Amino acid sequence: MEHATVTIVKPLPDHLFRVRDTNAEMRWEAMSGQGYHTPIDRFFVRNHTSTPIIDAATWRLRVHGAGVRCPREFGYEQLRAMPSRTVDLAIECAGNGRRFYGTQQHDAAPGTQWGLGGIGVARWRGVPLRRLLEAAGPLPGAVDVLATGLDAPFEEYGHVRRPLPIGKAMDDVLVAYEMNGEPLPPDHGFPVRLVVPGWVGIASIKWLGDIEVATAELRTPWNTVFYPDVTVQPVKSAFELAWNARLPLTGPHVLRGRSWSGRGRIVRVEVSVDGGLSWREAEHHGRHLVSAWLPWHVSWAPSRTGAHVLMARATDETGATQSLFTPRHPFGYNFDAVVRHPIEVVNG
Repeated sequence: MEHATVTIVKPLPDHLFRVRDTNAEMRWEAMSGQGYHTPIDRFFVRNHTSTPIIDAATWRLRVHGAGVRCPREFGYEQLRAMPSRTVDLAIECAGNGRRFYGTQQHDAAPGTQWGLGGIGVARWRGVPLRRLLEAAGPLPGAVDVLATGLDAPFEEYGHVRRPLPIGKAMDDVLVAYEMNGEPLPPDHGFPVRLVVPGWVGIASIKWLGDIEVATAELRTPWNTVFYPDVTVQPVKSAFELAWNARLPLTGPHVLRGRSWSGRGRIVRVEVSVDGGLSWREAEHHGRHLVSAWLPWHVSWAPSRTGAHVLMARATDETGATQSLFTPRHPFGYNFDAVVRHPIEVVNG
Protein backbone atom coordinates (compact mmCIF):
# COMPACT_ATOMS: atom_id res chain seq x y z
CA MET A 1 0.00 0.00 0.00
CA GLU A 2 2.79 2.47 0.84
CA HIS A 3 4.49 1.87 -2.49
CA ALA A 4 1.25 2.36 -4.45
CA THR A 5 0.36 5.60 -2.69
CA VAL A 6 3.72 6.99 -3.85
CA THR A 7 3.15 6.05 -7.49
CA ILE A 8 -0.53 7.11 -7.69
CA VAL A 9 -1.62 10.64 -6.78
CA LYS A 10 -5.31 10.26 -5.94
CA PRO A 11 -6.58 8.66 -2.71
CA LEU A 12 -7.04 4.88 -2.85
CA PRO A 13 -9.52 4.02 -0.08
CA ASP A 14 -10.03 0.32 0.53
CA HIS A 15 -13.76 0.46 -0.16
CA LEU A 16 -13.11 1.70 -3.71
CA PHE A 17 -9.90 -0.04 -4.78
CA ARG A 18 -7.71 -3.08 -4.52
CA VAL A 19 -4.15 -1.81 -4.75
CA ARG A 20 -1.89 -4.00 -6.88
CA ASP A 21 1.71 -2.75 -6.83
CA THR A 22 1.75 0.41 -9.01
CA ASN A 23 -1.88 -0.13 -10.03
CA ALA A 24 -5.33 0.28 -8.48
CA GLU A 25 -8.24 -1.99 -9.42
CA MET A 26 -11.78 -0.67 -9.01
CA ARG A 27 -14.03 -2.68 -6.71
CA TRP A 28 -17.17 -3.46 -8.66
CA GLU A 29 -19.40 -2.83 -5.66
CA ALA A 30 -18.18 0.78 -5.91
CA MET A 31 -20.23 1.14 -9.12
CA SER A 32 -23.48 0.24 -7.32
CA GLY A 33 -25.83 3.20 -7.44
CA GLN A 34 -23.59 5.15 -9.79
CA GLY A 35 -24.62 6.56 -13.13
CA TYR A 36 -23.47 5.47 -16.54
CA HIS A 37 -19.92 6.79 -16.21
CA THR A 38 -17.26 5.66 -13.76
CA PRO A 39 -16.60 8.52 -11.32
CA ILE A 40 -13.01 9.73 -11.43
CA ASP A 41 -12.50 8.90 -7.76
CA ARG A 42 -13.03 5.19 -8.51
CA PHE A 43 -11.65 4.90 -12.06
CA PHE A 44 -8.93 2.22 -12.15
CA VAL A 45 -5.26 3.18 -12.53
CA ARG A 46 -2.70 1.27 -14.58
CA ASN A 47 0.83 2.69 -14.23
CA HIS A 48 4.05 1.16 -15.45
CA THR A 49 6.08 3.42 -13.16
CA SER A 50 4.54 6.43 -11.40
CA THR A 51 2.19 9.30 -12.19
CA PRO A 52 4.17 12.31 -13.46
CA ILE A 53 3.22 15.87 -12.60
CA ILE A 54 3.41 17.89 -15.82
CA ASP A 55 3.19 21.65 -16.26
CA ALA A 56 0.66 22.33 -19.03
CA ALA A 57 2.13 25.78 -19.64
CA THR A 58 5.43 24.35 -20.88
CA TRP A 59 4.11 21.04 -22.25
CA ARG A 60 4.25 20.46 -26.00
CA LEU A 61 3.02 17.69 -28.25
CA ARG A 62 5.26 16.92 -31.24
CA VAL A 63 3.89 15.37 -34.43
CA HIS A 64 6.76 14.37 -36.69
CA GLY A 65 8.40 11.54 -38.62
CA ALA A 66 9.12 10.30 -42.11
CA GLY A 67 5.40 9.89 -42.74
CA VAL A 68 4.49 13.62 -42.60
CA ARG A 69 5.34 16.57 -44.84
CA CYS A 70 5.43 19.27 -42.17
CA PRO A 71 6.23 18.40 -38.54
CA ARG A 72 4.07 20.29 -36.08
CA GLU A 73 4.10 21.15 -32.39
CA PHE A 74 1.00 21.88 -30.32
CA GLY A 75 0.59 23.56 -26.93
CA TYR A 76 -2.10 22.79 -24.37
CA GLU A 77 -4.23 25.89 -24.91
CA GLN A 78 -3.81 25.53 -28.66
CA LEU A 79 -5.30 22.03 -28.50
CA ARG A 80 -8.16 23.18 -26.28
CA ALA A 81 -9.00 25.92 -28.80
CA MET A 82 -9.38 23.45 -31.67
CA PRO A 83 -12.77 21.95 -32.65
CA SER A 84 -13.46 19.21 -30.12
CA ARG A 85 -15.32 15.93 -29.94
CA THR A 86 -16.98 14.38 -26.88
CA VAL A 87 -17.44 10.60 -26.63
CA ASP A 88 -18.45 7.99 -24.06
CA LEU A 89 -15.83 5.26 -24.22
CA ALA A 90 -14.39 2.42 -22.15
CA ILE A 91 -10.73 1.97 -21.34
CA GLU A 92 -9.81 -1.50 -20.15
CA CYS A 93 -6.50 -3.09 -19.19
CA ALA A 94 -5.53 -5.98 -21.47
CA GLY A 95 -5.01 -8.12 -18.36
CA ASN A 96 -8.46 -7.45 -16.90
CA GLY A 97 -9.75 -10.78 -15.58
CA ARG A 98 -6.29 -12.40 -15.57
CA ARG A 99 -6.65 -13.92 -12.11
CA PHE A 100 -9.54 -16.11 -13.28
CA TYR A 101 -7.18 -18.13 -15.46
CA GLY A 102 -5.84 -19.43 -12.15
CA THR A 103 -8.73 -19.26 -9.68
CA GLN A 104 -11.41 -20.47 -12.10
CA GLN A 105 -9.59 -22.46 -14.80
CA HIS A 106 -6.67 -23.66 -12.61
CA ASP A 107 -4.06 -22.56 -15.16
CA ALA A 108 -2.57 -19.35 -13.76
CA ALA A 109 -0.97 -16.76 -16.02
CA PRO A 110 1.85 -14.41 -14.99
CA GLY A 111 1.34 -10.71 -14.37
CA THR A 112 -0.83 -8.49 -12.18
CA GLN A 113 -3.74 -10.59 -10.98
CA TRP A 114 -6.60 -8.30 -11.98
CA GLY A 115 -10.16 -9.30 -11.24
CA LEU A 116 -12.71 -7.51 -13.42
CA GLY A 117 -12.05 -4.00 -12.09
CA GLY A 118 -9.46 -2.94 -14.65
CA ILE A 119 -12.08 -1.09 -16.70
CA GLY A 120 -13.83 2.26 -16.60
CA VAL A 121 -16.18 4.24 -18.82
CA ALA A 122 -15.79 8.02 -18.98
CA ARG A 123 -17.00 10.92 -21.07
CA TRP A 124 -13.87 12.06 -22.87
CA ARG A 125 -13.45 15.38 -24.66
CA GLY A 126 -10.60 16.26 -26.96
CA VAL A 127 -9.39 16.62 -30.54
CA PRO A 128 -9.59 13.76 -33.04
CA LEU A 129 -6.07 12.50 -33.69
CA ARG A 130 -6.66 12.71 -37.42
CA ARG A 131 -6.90 16.52 -37.15
CA LEU A 132 -3.37 16.70 -35.75
CA LEU A 133 -2.09 14.27 -38.35
CA GLU A 134 -3.78 16.18 -41.15
CA ALA A 135 -2.19 19.40 -39.87
CA ALA A 136 1.21 17.74 -40.33
CA GLY A 137 0.36 16.47 -43.80
CA PRO A 138 0.44 12.66 -43.75
CA LEU A 139 2.20 11.15 -46.74
CA PRO A 140 0.67 8.33 -48.83
CA GLY A 141 3.37 6.01 -47.51
CA ALA A 142 2.48 6.50 -43.82
CA VAL A 143 2.06 3.11 -42.10
CA ASP A 144 2.26 3.41 -38.30
CA VAL A 145 1.65 6.16 -35.74
CA LEU A 146 3.75 5.83 -32.58
CA ALA A 147 2.48 7.55 -29.45
CA THR A 148 4.94 7.96 -26.56
CA GLY A 149 4.16 8.87 -22.95
CA LEU A 150 6.04 11.25 -20.67
CA ASP A 151 6.04 9.05 -17.57
CA ALA A 152 9.38 7.76 -16.31
CA PRO A 153 11.13 5.07 -18.38
CA PHE A 154 10.09 1.53 -17.46
CA GLU A 155 13.11 -0.56 -16.47
CA GLU A 156 15.44 -0.89 -19.48
CA TYR A 157 12.59 -0.60 -21.98
CA GLY A 158 12.31 3.19 -22.09
CA HIS A 159 9.20 5.34 -22.23
CA VAL A 160 5.86 3.58 -22.68
CA ARG A 161 5.03 3.68 -26.39
CA ARG A 162 2.93 1.61 -28.73
CA PRO A 163 2.21 2.04 -32.45
CA LEU A 164 -1.20 2.26 -34.08
CA PRO A 165 -1.87 1.47 -37.74
CA ILE A 166 -2.43 4.66 -39.71
CA GLY A 167 -5.96 3.52 -40.56
CA LYS A 168 -6.99 3.31 -36.89
CA ALA A 169 -5.20 6.55 -36.03
CA MET A 170 -7.09 8.41 -38.77
CA ASP A 171 -10.42 6.81 -37.82
CA ASP A 172 -11.77 7.27 -34.29
CA VAL A 173 -8.82 7.91 -31.93
CA LEU A 174 -9.15 10.91 -29.62
CA VAL A 175 -6.44 13.12 -28.12
CA ALA A 176 -8.34 13.76 -24.89
CA TYR A 177 -7.86 16.60 -22.40
CA GLU A 178 -11.08 16.22 -20.37
CA MET A 179 -12.61 13.33 -18.43
CA ASN A 180 -16.19 13.50 -17.13
CA GLY A 181 -16.27 17.23 -17.69
CA GLU A 182 -13.03 18.01 -15.85
CA PRO A 183 -9.42 18.44 -17.00
CA LEU A 184 -7.68 15.07 -17.00
CA PRO A 185 -6.47 14.22 -13.48
CA PRO A 186 -2.74 13.43 -13.18
CA ASP A 187 -3.32 9.66 -12.79
CA HIS A 188 -5.39 9.55 -15.96
CA GLY A 189 -3.02 11.35 -18.30
CA PHE A 190 -2.88 15.12 -17.70
CA PRO A 191 -2.41 17.15 -19.77
CA VAL A 192 -3.53 14.93 -22.69
CA ARG A 193 -3.82 11.24 -23.49
CA LEU A 194 -4.93 9.02 -26.32
CA VAL A 195 -8.29 7.28 -26.11
CA VAL A 196 -8.44 4.38 -28.58
CA PRO A 197 -11.99 2.98 -28.85
CA GLY A 198 -12.37 -0.76 -28.46
CA TRP A 199 -8.66 -1.51 -28.15
CA VAL A 200 -6.67 -2.72 -25.16
CA GLY A 201 -5.82 0.01 -22.67
CA ILE A 202 -2.10 0.07 -23.47
CA ALA A 203 -2.99 1.72 -26.80
CA SER A 204 -4.52 4.70 -24.96
CA ILE A 205 -1.16 6.24 -24.04
CA LYS A 206 -1.29 8.60 -21.04
CA TRP A 207 0.75 11.81 -20.59
CA LEU A 208 1.13 12.03 -24.36
CA GLY A 209 4.20 13.96 -25.50
CA ASP A 210 5.28 12.66 -28.88
CA ILE A 211 3.61 11.27 -32.00
CA GLU A 212 5.82 9.81 -34.72
CA VAL A 213 4.35 8.95 -38.12
CA ALA A 214 6.44 6.23 -39.75
CA THR A 215 6.60 4.80 -43.27
CA ALA A 216 7.27 1.26 -42.01
CA GLU A 217 5.75 -0.98 -39.35
CA LEU A 218 7.20 -0.16 -35.95
CA ARG A 219 8.26 -2.48 -33.14
CA THR A 220 8.50 -1.42 -29.50
CA PRO A 221 8.58 -3.42 -26.27
CA TRP A 222 4.86 -2.68 -25.93
CA ASN A 223 3.86 -4.62 -29.02
CA THR A 224 6.59 -7.29 -28.89
CA VAL A 225 7.78 -8.09 -25.36
CA PHE A 226 4.51 -6.93 -23.77
CA TYR A 227 1.01 -7.06 -25.28
CA PRO A 228 1.95 -8.84 -28.50
CA ASP A 229 -0.91 -9.59 -30.86
CA VAL A 230 -3.64 -8.02 -28.70
CA THR A 231 -5.78 -5.22 -30.06
CA VAL A 232 -9.59 -5.36 -29.80
CA GLN A 233 -11.10 -6.25 -26.42
CA PRO A 234 -13.42 -9.28 -26.09
CA VAL A 235 -16.85 -9.53 -24.44
CA LYS A 236 -17.06 -9.40 -20.63
CA SER A 237 -19.62 -8.96 -17.85
CA ALA A 238 -19.49 -8.06 -14.16
CA PHE A 239 -21.94 -7.79 -11.26
CA GLU A 240 -22.06 -4.62 -9.18
CA LEU A 241 -21.48 -6.73 -6.08
CA ALA A 242 -18.63 -7.43 -3.72
CA TRP A 243 -16.84 -10.73 -4.13
CA ASN A 244 -18.41 -13.11 -1.56
CA ALA A 245 -21.16 -10.55 -0.90
CA ARG A 246 -23.70 -11.41 1.80
CA LEU A 247 -27.34 -10.93 0.82
CA PRO A 248 -30.32 -11.39 3.16
CA LEU A 249 -32.77 -14.19 2.40
CA THR A 250 -35.63 -11.72 2.46
CA GLY A 251 -36.08 -10.51 -1.09
CA PRO A 252 -36.52 -10.03 -3.88
CA HIS A 253 -33.14 -8.49 -4.75
CA VAL A 254 -32.29 -6.57 -7.88
CA LEU A 255 -28.97 -7.86 -9.18
CA ARG A 256 -27.25 -5.26 -11.33
CA GLY A 257 -24.24 -5.43 -13.59
CA ARG A 258 -22.65 -4.21 -16.79
CA SER A 259 -21.42 -5.88 -19.97
CA TRP A 260 -19.09 -4.59 -22.68
CA SER A 261 -17.19 -5.50 -25.83
CA GLY A 262 -14.54 -3.80 -27.92
CA ARG A 263 -16.18 -5.19 -31.03
CA GLY A 264 -19.48 -3.33 -30.72
CA ARG A 265 -22.78 -3.00 -28.90
CA ILE A 266 -24.01 -5.54 -26.39
CA VAL A 267 -27.30 -6.96 -27.67
CA ARG A 268 -28.13 -9.59 -25.03
CA VAL A 269 -27.22 -10.48 -21.45
CA GLU A 270 -28.25 -13.67 -19.66
CA VAL A 271 -27.91 -14.29 -15.93
CA SER A 272 -27.76 -17.48 -13.90
CA VAL A 273 -28.29 -17.57 -10.13
CA ASP A 274 -27.65 -21.30 -9.79
CA GLY A 275 -24.13 -21.72 -11.09
CA GLY A 276 -25.11 -22.10 -14.73
CA LEU A 277 -27.90 -24.70 -14.42
CA SER A 278 -30.47 -22.26 -15.79
CA TRP A 279 -30.35 -18.85 -17.49
CA ARG A 280 -32.74 -15.98 -18.05
CA GLU A 281 -32.41 -12.79 -20.02
CA ALA A 282 -31.55 -9.64 -18.10
CA GLU A 283 -33.44 -6.40 -18.55
CA HIS A 284 -31.73 -3.23 -19.64
CA HIS A 285 -32.80 0.34 -20.18
CA GLY A 286 -29.39 1.94 -20.61
CA ARG A 287 -27.73 3.19 -23.75
CA HIS A 288 -26.23 0.72 -26.23
CA LEU A 289 -22.93 2.46 -26.87
CA VAL A 290 -20.15 1.07 -28.99
CA SER A 291 -16.92 0.81 -26.96
CA ALA A 292 -18.78 1.54 -23.71
CA TRP A 293 -20.91 -0.78 -21.58
CA LEU A 294 -24.53 -1.81 -21.16
CA PRO A 295 -26.04 -1.66 -17.63
CA TRP A 296 -28.52 -4.47 -16.93
CA HIS A 297 -30.51 -5.96 -14.05
CA VAL A 298 -32.52 -9.00 -12.96
CA SER A 299 -34.79 -9.59 -10.00
CA TRP A 300 -34.05 -12.56 -7.75
CA ALA A 301 -35.76 -13.96 -4.69
CA PRO A 302 -33.46 -16.60 -3.17
CA SER A 303 -35.24 -19.65 -1.74
CA ARG A 304 -32.53 -20.81 0.66
CA THR A 305 -29.58 -19.60 2.67
CA GLY A 306 -26.03 -20.66 1.92
CA ALA A 307 -23.53 -20.36 -0.92
CA HIS A 308 -24.69 -19.37 -4.39
CA VAL A 309 -22.85 -18.69 -7.64
CA LEU A 310 -23.99 -15.87 -9.89
CA MET A 311 -23.03 -15.82 -13.56
CA ALA A 312 -23.61 -13.37 -16.41
CA ARG A 313 -22.90 -13.85 -20.10
CA ALA A 314 -23.23 -11.27 -22.82
CA THR A 315 -23.49 -11.30 -26.61
CA ASP A 316 -22.34 -8.42 -28.79
CA GLU A 317 -23.62 -7.31 -32.18
CA THR A 318 -21.02 -9.42 -34.01
CA GLY A 319 -22.51 -12.54 -32.42
CA ALA A 320 -19.59 -13.09 -30.03
CA THR A 321 -20.85 -14.62 -26.77
CA GLN A 322 -18.98 -15.32 -23.57
CA SER A 323 -18.21 -19.01 -23.14
CA LEU A 324 -17.77 -21.02 -19.96
CA PHE A 325 -14.06 -21.52 -20.68
CA THR A 326 -11.46 -19.52 -22.58
CA PRO A 327 -8.12 -20.87 -23.84
CA ARG A 328 -5.21 -19.64 -21.73
CA HIS A 329 -3.30 -16.71 -23.14
CA PRO A 330 0.42 -17.02 -22.27
CA PHE A 331 0.44 -13.47 -20.84
CA GLY A 332 -3.01 -13.69 -19.26
CA TYR A 333 -4.75 -11.36 -21.69
CA ASN A 334 -8.23 -11.64 -23.23
CA PHE A 335 -9.97 -13.52 -20.42
CA ASP A 336 -13.56 -13.48 -21.68
CA ALA A 337 -15.14 -16.54 -20.07
CA VAL A 338 -18.21 -16.22 -17.86
CA VAL A 339 -16.99 -15.40 -14.35
CA ARG A 340 -18.39 -17.40 -11.44
CA HIS A 341 -19.24 -14.81 -8.77
CA PRO A 342 -19.70 -16.33 -5.29
CA ILE A 343 -22.16 -14.86 -2.80
CA GLU A 344 -23.69 -15.97 0.51
CA VAL A 345 -27.39 -15.75 1.29
CA VAL A 346 -27.98 -15.28 5.01
CA ASN A 347 -30.92 -14.97 7.35
CA GLY A 348 -31.80 -11.38 8.05
